[in-house]
Amino acid sequence: MADRGKWIVSAEWLHARLDDPKLVVLDASWVLPEEAAPGSDVREEFEEEHIPGAQFFDIDEVADKSAPLPHTAPTADIFAEAVGRMGISNDSTVVIYDTFAPFAAPRAWWLFRLFGHDDVAVLNGGLDAWEAAGFDTEEGPAKPREATTFTPRFRRELMACADDVKKALETGNPQVVDARSPGRFSCTEPEPYEGVPSGHMPGALNAHYARFMNIDGTLKSGKEIRHEFELAGVDLSRPMIFTCGSGVTACLPALAAAEIGIDDWAVYDGSWREWSALPDVPKALGESCLG
Repeated sequence: MADRGKWIVSAEWLHARLDDPKLVVLDASWVLPEEAAPGSDVREEFEEEHIPGAQFFDIDEVADKSAPLPHTAPTADIFAEAVGRMGISNDSTVVIYDTFAPFAAPRAWWLFRLFGHDDVAVLNGGLDAWEAAGFDTEEGPAKPREATTFTPRFRRELMACADDVKKALETGNPQVVDARSPGRFSCTEPEPYEGVPSGHMPGALNAHYARFMNIDGTLKSGKEIRHEFELAGVDLSRPMIFTCGSGVTACLPALAAAEIGIDDWAVYDGSWREWSALPDVPKALGESCLG
């Protein structure tokens, strides 16, 4: 495995640079509240064990809390204030990881790119890869870093809204790519959110985020990533809008696409949780899921 891809880094690459004052490591671990083990808390797990010097990046906190949905992308000011408190400036190199396979780390990666910061990468394989390489962890709260100034530059082209998705479904361009499991997409398994029906947007393609990962949680090779997109019917020469349940796992195929040099895409922040509740938008629900 190469030490560094375009947007991913190996544990060895990160370990060799851990003392770099420009480097900031973020643990962005997150789990669906509905799927969390009783009594579990990702922040407590961070304090039990994390990469030395890491800060905790909570996608539910670095968010627009005035929005009706959880972890809605923050405003530029909210994001800038939050990451500035973590000691992140426009000159920082940011590496993000999960305590397990990439899940919410790509979401945090997307947020940094959304606000104009490209010196950002995801740790390939997460904390498991770090420990498998034999590197030490530390416990306790995050060590405070000196606050600094981050100046955001919002990139509208990386974020899709419901109107963008509606237009895409009507015209067939961009392609809408749903990262949820096939069962949720086709109504054969329930959504993990109370009151949200399974189903999909008619015309969307289904490319489950797990298809882009190896069994050890690392990202697949470029050739394999292209193959997985092709199996899902995605034309990589055309633009894409990635969607999922609530805008988190949609960022993993976005990361995979970016890693192979595909940059013409956006993430639908509200995703199925928003779409399924909207009136006057097309939905395949129940028997219509099967066409």
